[in-house]
Amino acid sequence: MRVTVLGAGGIGLGYAALLCARGHAVTMWSPSGAAADAVRRGESLTATGLVAGSFRPLAAVGCAQAAEGAQVVIVAVPGYGHRRVIDELAPNLREGQIVIISAHLSFSALYLSRRLAERAIRVPIVAWATTVTAGRRSAPLSVDVSVLRSMIDIACVPVGDIARAESVCCELFGERFERSADLLAISLSNLNPPVHMANSLLNFTRIERGERWENYGCITEGVGRLVEALDRERLALAAAFGLQVRTIARHFTLSFGIPPGSMHEMAQEHNRRIGGKLEGPKTVDTRYVLEDVPFGLVPLVELGRLAGVPMPLHQAGVELFGTLYGRDFRAENDLLGELGLEQMGTARLQRLVREGWA
Repeated sequence: MRVTVLGAGGIGLGYAALLCARGHAVTMWSPSGAAADAVRRGESLTATGLVAGSFRPLAAVGCAQAAEGAQVVIVAVPGYGHRRVIDELAPNLREGQIVIISAHLSFSALYLSRRLAERAIRVPIVAWATTVTAGRRSAPLSVDVSVLRSMIDIACVPVGDIARAESVCCELFGERFERSADLLAISLSNLNPPVHMANSLLNFTRIERGERWENYGCITEGVGRLVEALDRERLALAAAFGLQVRTIARHFTLSFGIPPGSMHEMAQEHNRRIGGKLEGPKTVDTRYVLEDVPFGLVPLVELGRLAGVPMPLHQAGVELFGTLYGRDFRAENDLLGELGLEQMGTARLQRLVREGWA
């Protein structure tokens, strides 16, 4: 299958390597252009870890060329890059293609749906609750893949295209996908923002000082209790919308094959299995905050307001990180205002997440 991956960070490179290993024809493009430049210099994509090998994807010059000829386009940039990439991608999509957003944040699938409605074309938009792979980029075309998840929640806008969406995802990445009710369920199933918030907040001086610390190893008993309390808020919000989503413990079991236990116990077991290999961020310029606070926590707080569900710990995370950084993270979300979520009632939102914009 002809696949274009938009993004060349640890996730984008991991996807490109895995797709090449599975025999698909891969083209890469990223706003920075670093990976494309390396490809044009004749460099190979080198992957280590759970996906290992040397691969030769193609590189596109510009987003228009990236979309041309692709059967599937995968958006694999951080949440703060979704709007820019969608604005460049939307004018170049055509009916018959399919778009995957990995991982979905801040209703970016609805933003793409609205942009496509302006052109009066219909393209299935697939949203994943998390990523298939996780890893670190060490060079423009080098990635160490540390995670290969066995179960990913997916939804599709419109929901009537979910069978095709699931089939395409399985052809690309294997049998590891499970359908969710709709885009709202996916938005309530992305567990990175609350986990990253708790771990980054309570290890913040380590991040500021650039110290080495183990990402999962530093989920202590206290950090684990905060993660579990955040999870209870998220589950209550899902219930208010009539949705059932996985607990954080179930997510760890399905992602990493770890027996159920407390958050602390499961994190320590995962850290032991990977030998403490995955480190926490060493700079305040980390997506654990700059992506997950404005594009992960802020939308959940807003959903809580719409549904009348208190989200005090999520709200506190937004406020505390805003103070630590001296920034207004609500204002940095460039998607919610465009969608009019603040003025939207729950009935209209629930209709949009199933049907998209007409």
